[in-house]
Amino acid sequence: MCRPSTLLLTALLTLCTNAAAAKDITVVNFGGANGAAQKIAFVEPFQNQGNQRVISLEYDGDQTKVKQMVGAGNVSWDVVEVESGDLGPGCEQGLYEKLDFSKIGKRSDFLPEAIHPCGVGVFIWSTVLAYNPAKLKGAPLGWPDFWNVAKFPGQRGMRKGARYNLEFALMADGVPALLVYDVLATPDGVNRAFRKLTQLKPYIKWWEGGAQPPQMLSSGEVVMSTAYSGRIDAAQREGRKLSITWSGSIYDLDYWAIPRGSPNRAIGEQFIAYASSEPAQAAYARNIAYGPVNTHALERLDAKTLANLPIAPYNAKNAVQNNVQFWARQGPTLEQRFKEWLAN
Repeated sequence: MCRPSTLLLTALLTLCTNAAAAKDITVVNFGGANGAAQKIAFVEPFQNQGNQRVISLEYDGDQTKVKQMVGAGNVSWDVVEVESGDLGPGCEQGLYEKLDFSKIGKRSDFLPEAIHPCGVGVFIWSTVLAYNPAKLKGAPLGWPDFWNVAKFPGQRGMRKGARYNLEFALMADGVPALLVYDVLATPDGVNRAFRKLTQLKPYIKWWEGGAQPPQMLSSGEVVMSTAYSGRIDAAQREGRKLSITWSGSIYDLDYWAIPRGSPNRAIGEQFIAYASSEPAQAAYARNIAYGPVNTHALERLDAKTLANLPIAPYNAKNAVQNNVQFWARQGPTLEQRFKEWLAN
């Protein structure tokens, strides 16, 4: 029998070692325009640097799948985009790994709210008042105009749920943006918000997916809608003539997290580190109007790009940050009341 040479054995071992090291990683995001921008800014450049192949999957943010995988000890997702309201509870429940930030980047390079024990901010996004200028006489200036069906006739689009709609209702009723959560934390404030929603209820068409508002606005089904700013930006890039009113917008962050027990944790951290880097963050903001969490990325962006971001000074002037703690405490009760209100 022939025996392989020492050089051949070494080569075979090297090939096997490299094959074992070059594991694919699965990165899960919310798809749509966001997923497309991530592919250009994060996934393809990461792979082009000789790193592992990234398998991109989409989900709707439901944490059930993560709970099942972690509970069964059979984790196949390596990096997951998680909403701020799910990250804290997921971290407390042991669904996500505590991250070693030294492997991600310098804390001083990030916005403070982008740093969490179990997550790193991906981007800043905003829910805004979007409208079709071809269907209106004049531009709405804020949420009082959204409610003013006499001055601006037509249907309104709103996401089916209590979150954000209650805040918008209070701002429409005259509550200053910075006091919204103080008022909403009281029983009278909650009643006030639902009374204001009731005024608009006959004119509301409810949406559930982020792709719906641009479609509804473009078709004329609604003349105004609450919408994710990045979705309107994507529609504008496609040539659709839609506009945004930033006053009273609510901004938030999405985060990267690694499910507990991921066999590719080290590679996942490498991907997050790349996606959090200055050039990657700037590239992402150029492809979709969501703000970078790496503060140095702003220095790479031109004035036109900056003007469309939620964190641009003019856009953020009268904006509200989503109060994650408030919705963690009050969310279940308010969402249940919303369902009952909607059914009546």
